[in-house]
Amino acid sequence: MKKNNNLYFKPFLFLGFFTGIFSAFAQNESYSEPVENKIEETIFVNLKDYSKDFVYDMKYATEDNFLKAKVYDCAECFLRYKTVKALIAANNDFIKKGFRIKLYDCYRPLSIQKKMWEIVSNPKYVADPKKGSIHNRGGAVDISLVDLNGKEVEMGTAFDFFGPEAGHNYIKFSKEILANRKFLKKIMTQNGFNSFDSEWWHYNLKAGLKDNVSNQKWNCN
Repeated sequence: MKKNNNLYFKPFLFLGFFTGIFSAFAQNESYSEPVENKIEETIFVNLKDYSKDFVYDMKYATEDNFLKAKVYDCAECFLRYKTVKALIAANNDFIKKGFRIKLYDCYRPLSIQKKMWEIVSNPKYVADPKKGSIHNRGGAVDISLVDLNGKEVEMGTAFDFFGPEAGHNYIKFSKEILANRKFLKKIMTQNGFNSFDSEWWHYNLKAGLKDNVSNQKWNCN
């Protein structure tokens, strides 16, 4: 019997046809996927470029601080990107409760730390620049809370008050003040920050403790 060669080629023709369809589909699918511009977690960014929901009172860009000296040329809040993300998440939680974060200090270049050390060379008040602080790593913030009308929440002491009253373990305050400190600490720790026992305003990002000390500076325009 004579074999019909067409019977042997048709399956391959159909296979080639479907392969072409699937190939074209796969190509179209690959081009339709969005391209993400990922930001490195440790890059320094300006908080105000990512959120407008914070209140700023950057003390070290003024003389209204315990140093009695202006050590920043201008008031900016730079932090590592991962710190910014965690801080925005915390602030969103506060906003849901009727409050917002007020910032006193953020990333501090090592050169500024050295300047502060020259003014007050006491490790009780200023971290020794030879060791550096987490402020120099872009993972620390000094903060308080304000209500949605901008009124600061009572925390018992002023920012940068150096005495036992500033500590989290000090309990000789009204129930309201103790509740305010507890509220601040609760939301911040839920969002990846550690408190600092002797300063109710200071919070460290746990994921930033091992980052390198930096002397990156920002432009004042």
